[in-house]
Amino acid sequence: MPDPVHVVCPHCHATNRVLQDKLTSGPQCGQCRRPLFTGHPVELSDYAFARHIDRSDIPVVVDFWAPWCGPCHTMAPAYEEAAKQLEPSVRFVKVNTDNEQVLATRVGIQSIPTLILFKGGREAARQSGALSASVLVNWIRAQC
Repeated sequence: MPDPVHVVCPHCHATNRVLQDKLTSGPQCGQCRRPLFTGHPVELSDYAFARHIDRSDIPVVVDFWAPWCGPCHTMAPAYEEAAKQLEPSVRFVKVNTDNEQVLATRVGIQSIPTLILFKGGREAARQSGALSASVLVNWIRAQC
C-alpha cells in the first residue's frame, strides 16, 4: 500500500493525508470538502504560507509578486499554465509582497517576480525574473 502524503487544502488550509496513487483522482479536503487541487495558484497570507510550506509533502512553488509589477503580470498566465500542467505533483501559490512585506523580507525577496521552490519545508531553488510557461515547467521539473 502506498504511503500517504500530507497535502494542505488551498481553501481552509487544513492538512490532509492522501494516498499517493489517489492524488490524481480529485481528492477533497476532509474538513471543508472542497477540491485539494484546482489547477490554479493559491493566494496566501503569511499564516497560510507557513502552513503550506511546513506541512506539505509535495513541493510548493511560490510566486512573490506585486500588483504594480509589469513583469509579474506578464508572467501570471505562464504561472497559471504551469499550475495546470504540474498539479497535483507540485502546489502553486502566490504571495503579494505589498500585503505580506514581513514575509517577503523574511525569505529575502529583493526583486519581483521571484519564484522559490520549497521541498520538505526548505528552500530548494530560487529564480528571479519573468519566465515563459515552458521555461517555468522545465525549471520546476529540473528541481523536483
